[in-house]
Amino acid sequence: MRVVVSIGGSVLAPDLDARRVEGHAAVIERLAREGVELGAVVGGGGVARDYINAARDLGANEVQLDQIGIDVTRINARLLIAALGPKVDPKVAHDYEEAGDSIRRGDISVMGGVMPGQTTDAVAAALAEYVDADLLVYATSADGVFDADPNVDDSAQRYEELSASDLVDVIAPMSRDAGASAPVDLLAAKLIERSGMRTIVLDGTDPERIERAVMRGEHSGTDIIPDGTADEPSYWAQR
Repeated sequence: MRVVVSIGGSVLAPDLDARRVEGHAAVIERLAREGVELGAVVGGGGVARDYINAARDLGANEVQLDQIGIDVTRINARLLIAALGPKVDPKVAHDYEEAGDSIRRGDISVMGGVMPGQTTDAVAAALAEYVDADLLVYATSADGVFDADPNVDDSAQRYEELSASDLVDVIAPMSRDAGASAPVDLLAAKLIERSGMRTIVLDGTDPERIERAVMRGEHSGTDIIPDGTADEPSYWAQR
């Protein structure tokens, strides 16, 4: 079983807490011991936004701001690598080929951002497609995909299940609304649709939820099920 896990910066490092990073690393290591081939993509979170806002006030352009954000994601990736054992590639992968080579030789690969204009949401979806992963998991601060931003709308309803095309339809208007918050961005949703990637969006603040979702498909978030596929993949049926 080959899995890509996207860990939001607001999940892994909303502040510098070594115990939180260790908790996520412990889950990744347990999955690896169970034979799961793993790639992890780490976001920038609030720290990245702080740096970006400061740089914007100093007159940096949008590409420079993106580059700063990428640098922060790679620092967060180094934090996760530091907490992982000997199974991890000690280098932060800077592109999909590096990450894919690590995963195929049996190492855990960790990466952050790749290029300006592309979020780590999209990086995770592209990596999952590149390595032909069985499953893509987004560990976010929201428990799934909602029809509105649950942080501002108490009536927001969570989708238990969506097709990939429905995910694009749900995310597209959120991406156009200023200040709106979507669990994954529109480019990531389109990559998931293109690749037919089985995807789970869940609340990853407790890393144990990631483990249950990967190993048994148990979670309270949202399943993104490609058209024409069974509800329960064979790798869950065997556990």
